[in-house]
Amino acid sequence: MLGFVWQQGAWQQQANLLPDGGVIEFVDQPWQTDVLYFNYSDFLHPATLYRYDLLGQQTPEILRQQLPAFDSQHFIQQQRFARAKDGTPIPYFIVHHQSLVLDGQTPTLLYGYGGFAQSLLPYYVDNLGPQWLAKGGAFVVANIRGGGEFGPAWHQAAQGAARQTSFDDFIAIAEDLIAQGFTSPRRLAIQGGSHGGLLVGACLTQRPELFKAVVCEAPLLDMLRYPELGAGASWLAEYGDPAIAEQGAVLAAYSPYQHVAPASEQTYPAVLLSCASCDDRVHPAHARKMAAKLLEQGHQVLFFEKAQGGHQYGYSALETAQELSRTLVFLQQQLMG
Repeated sequence: MLGFVWQQGAWQQQANLLPDGGVIEFVDQPWQTDVLYFNYSDFLHPATLYRYDLLGQQTPEILRQQLPAFDSQHFIQQQRFARAKDGTPIPYFIVHHQSLVLDGQTPTLLYGYGGFAQSLLPYYVDNLGPQWLAKGGAFVVANIRGGGEFGPAWHQAAQGAARQTSFDDFIAIAEDLIAQGFTSPRRLAIQGGSHGGLLVGACLTQRPELFKAVVCEAPLLDMLRYPELGAGASWLAEYGDPAIAEQGAVLAAYSPYQHVAPASEQTYPAVLLSCASCDDRVHPAHARKMAAKLLEQGHQVLFFEKAQGGHQYGYSALETAQELSRTLVFLQQQLMG
């Protein structure tokens, strides 16, 4: 990362002020002062508050820092690109131990969202670090179309009738991870929540052979009735209206709930479905119905419904820790056993 300092009457370029590949957030308006205050974090570096005097300091001064959750010095983070069906490069971040061997045996968790113009940026993996990376796993964050990482066009490329594009992008990343030797279908899991639950639900029904496990949290899954459930009617601009014949046909083509195949015809990866009874955003009926449909069709599924906590993680630190533990135990049992 490059920076500039005022020295000898001129701005001088200075390198390596901070690690590369992270997120900088200014905590004031930098154009009004020569002293900058900003936060920096990435997958391996905890959130850190810096002070930087452009006219005096050689390097930023650390004011406060989140406590490290694990020893990250032997891990690396990198950005790679998969090739989409239409040839578009699709970026993703991967974090793993520096000794990783490209033999397809690394347990790998692939996380995605890809909707509502929301961007997935690097963040400190204080939970996954000690409980996943340090145990030999790799973590991947997908920047698929439908998100906001590259502006409105990136979002609109997978909006409405083009929704399948985001699923295809996610699948392309999974295939790239396998082709490059990072992992294999036996060692690959996918995770997503809310709209991300739709993402992994669609991948479950469309390409089940690519994955060993699926973590599907607070998901949308019945896309033919989503406007009738919870806050679904407010999302018509994102997905389309199933009451309109043309748009309904698009939704029907990928809606995960309607595409669950019998176990006699299709083997599915292990599934952990979760929701909350009091979720006022995505109705728990989506997860309930999907769990019932999978069981009815002869598949195995783990289903957990919490009584409190709403659409996000638990309402208390204890419940949040329990949810994270449940997910990590499931993933370790499926991918590291």
